[in-house]
Amino acid sequence: MQMSVVYYTTARATRWDYRASLVGRLEQLLDRLQLDKRFEPNDYVAIKTHFGSEGGHRIVRPIFLRKVVEALRRIGTKPFVTDTVRIAGWDYLEVANQEGLNPLSLGCPVILADGLFGHDSIVVPAGPILGSIRVASAIYDAPAMVVVSHCKGHIQAGYGGAIKNLAMGCVAGRDRSGDWKQARGHIHAAEPESRVVRDPQLCTLCLDCLHVCPTGAIVLQDNDLFLLDERCWRCGRCARVCRQGAIALESRGENEFQQALAEAAQAVLRTFAPGKVVFLNFALEVQPECDCMPAADTPVVQDQGIFASDDIVAVEQATLDAINGALPLPQSLAADRGVQPGERVLAGALGIDGQLHIDAAAALGLGSQQYELVEVREPAD
Repeated sequence: MQMSVVYYTTARATRWDYRASLVGRLEQLLDRLQLDKRFEPNDYVAIKTHFGSEGGHRIVRPIFLRKVVEALRRIGTKPFVTDTVRIAGWDYLEVANQEGLNPLSLGCPVILADGLFGHDSIVVPAGPILGSIRVASAIYDAPAMVVVSHCKGHIQAGYGGAIKNLAMGCVAGRDRSGDWKQARGHIHAAEPESRVVRDPQLCTLCLDCLHVCPTGAIVLQDNDLFLLDERCWRCGRCARVCRQGAIALESRGENEFQQALAEAAQAVLRTFAPGKVVFLNFALEVQPECDCMPAADTPVVQDQGIFASDDIVAVEQATLDAINGALPLPQSLAADRGVQPGERVLAGALGIDGQLHIDAAAALGLGSQQYELVEVREPAD
C-alpha cells in the first residue's frame, strides 16, 4: 500500500511566541489538512471526542477543540462536538460541562450522538466477529467528521486512539429495548472466553463495583455480591475500581477484542464518503487508562505532540511509535511495572499490546502502516 502522510508537531515550545505554541501550531496542522477541499459549505461536521468522566481530567482540552471548530466555521461548515452516552445522558452532558466542553467555550453545539437516552442508532453491517453494530445516528447522518482523540492506555485494548474512538465512541451503548448485544457491549464481549471473576475472601462489600457497572450485572443479595454473566459486557470498570483487588477481568487472548475494534471502526467509516473523515491524535498526558475511568493516573511518557492525517492506520501507527519510542516516566505505572527504556511503554505497563488492533485495521484495508512523518515546526521569524 502507498505510504501515507502524517503531519506532526512536537509538544515542546521553546519561544515566547503564540505561533510557536502548541495551540498555534495546531492551526498550522489544520491548514495542512486542507479542510476546505474536503468539506462543503453547510456540511454538518461531527467533531468526535471523549467528554471525560467525573474524576478524570486529561481529555483533549477545550482550547484545542475550539481551534478545530474555528477552522471548520471559517470554511462555512456547521460543526458540532459530540460523543455517545456512557453514563446517563443528562449526567454525561453535565460531566462535559464540568470538563469545559460546552457551546460557550467551544463555539458550537455539544450533543450526544446517540440521543439523550442513548437509543438513537442505526444497525450497519460489520465484520465476521461482530456481524453488525449500531452506529450512533448523528454520526451515521453526518456527511463529514473530524476525529479528535486523546491517546492513552486502555484496560482491554492496550492503547486507545482514533480506532478505539471510532469503534467504541461512535456506536450506541444499547438499543431502545436495552439490549447491548449489537452495541458497544458487543465489542467488549467479542472475546468469548473472557470473564469477570471475584474473590469473596478479598471483597469488603464496599459496592464500588456495583455502582460503576453500566449493565446491572452485579447484584447484592443476602449480604453477598453475585456476577450475572449473561448481563456482563466485560468492560472492566468493576475490576478497575476495586480497591481490594477482589475482581479481575480474566482474558485468555486478545485477538478477538482487538479484531472487533477494527471491525467496528471500519463499520463507522463506511458510513462516510471517501475523504470526508480526518484524524487528530493528541499524544498528550498519556495516562494508562481510558478517559471514561473516574480517575486519572500520572502519564507514562512525556507529552509527544499532535499527529494529523486522513489515514487512520497511519496516524495511529505514527502515534504509537512515538509513545513506544519515548522514555518511561518515573512515578508512573510504567515505572511501577519496571518498563525499561527501549521497551514498548504501554504494552509493558498494561500487559496488552495495542499494536494488534492497528494491525487488524491495516489488514481490513483501512489504511497504510507505512507513513511519511512531516513535521510542522514553529515559524523561524
